Amino acid sequence: MFCFARKFFFQAVAVLLFFNTAQSQFEPVAGLPGSTAMPADSSAFTEWATGCIVQRGFINIANSSLGYASAGADTSAMGAPDGSVVSLGDGGIATVTFNNAIYNGEGFDFAIFENGFMTNDSNLAFLELGFVEVSSDGIHFFRFPSESHVQDSMQIASFIPIDGGQINNLAGKYKANYGTPFDLEELADSVGLDINNVTHLRIIDVVGSINPLYATYDSKGNIINDPWPTAFPSGGFDLDAVGVINAKAPNAISNISDTKTVIYPNPVKQGNTVFIESDNRLNNVVAYDLSGRVVKQGKEIALHSNNSISINTSSLSPGIYFINATAVNTNFNLKLIVE
Repeated sequence: MFCFARKFFFQAVAVLLFFNTAQSQFEPVAGLPGSTAMPADSSAFTEWATGCIVQRGFINIANSSLGYASAGADTSAMGAPDGSVVSLGDGGIATVTFNNAIYNGEGFDFAIFENGFMTNDSNLAFLELGFVEVSSDGIHFFRFPSESHVQDSMQIASFIPIDGGQINNLAGKYKANYGTPFDLEELADSVGLDINNVTHLRIIDVVGSINPLYATYDSKGNIINDPWPTAFPSGGFDLDAVGVINAKAPNAISNISDTKTVIYPNPVKQGNTVFIESDNRLNNVVAYDLSGRVVKQGKEIALHSNNSISINTSSLSPGIYFINATAVNTNFNLKLIVE
């Protein structure tokens, strides 16, 4: 019985490998001619992400009793690639920020690093994929159009490799220490996005299941099939780093330290009022949750004449929120914890 089961397993793997070695449509894996993979030590990178907040997804979205992915810390995604990653879990989200805004320059503008690895077949790799979205206000996000030509008739099982050449505009296309690059020019027609002042970036885990109950889809409506389930604490997209190629000159957006700003009490008890005071007048104040959903704006936030604002938290559930505000030459986020 064991021999039969083992034989069946290897036959299934062989079938999957056959399906996954269809002709590549896009740039091939790192190391092959035509690849756009960017090595971590490339001189093209001018800076790295300085902030990251992760909203974890389930270890297995089809079995929520297993809980959420837990490997790594949010800070693991900050700085240059070092093999220390934060795992997003099924459908998890990482929101990344930078010291300076990213602008649409010549060629690629930033690259995202995951910890995929090659197999004995130089054309195939174990890859966990993610959608990529950008924002110039921290509120409205715009997704890069992605495409997957990986077959969706048979589930890619855990640790089965795929051909990155069948994938376009999804983070995680390349193995560890090679970033997947993105060009903001592709989003030039997005109303509400300033591609020359991108301040926030999101990576959203591709679940990878071909079951319509849990599947995620590319911009063409195709189910994206990648290794699933990865039912362990380090499951889902593993974010290592985000490297910036085209960063605006320092102080194009001032660092928060240039403006003395105080938020209190923080943490705040649900139902109480939180206050934010600044030495410059605050305006365009918006509060949003970890998923980017606006929870307070406009008349829901009281602006006072003494360069301060107040927010009542009665309608906010316990959790982490961000207050996005602008002052003179300053655009920044403050983290608020509601208990």
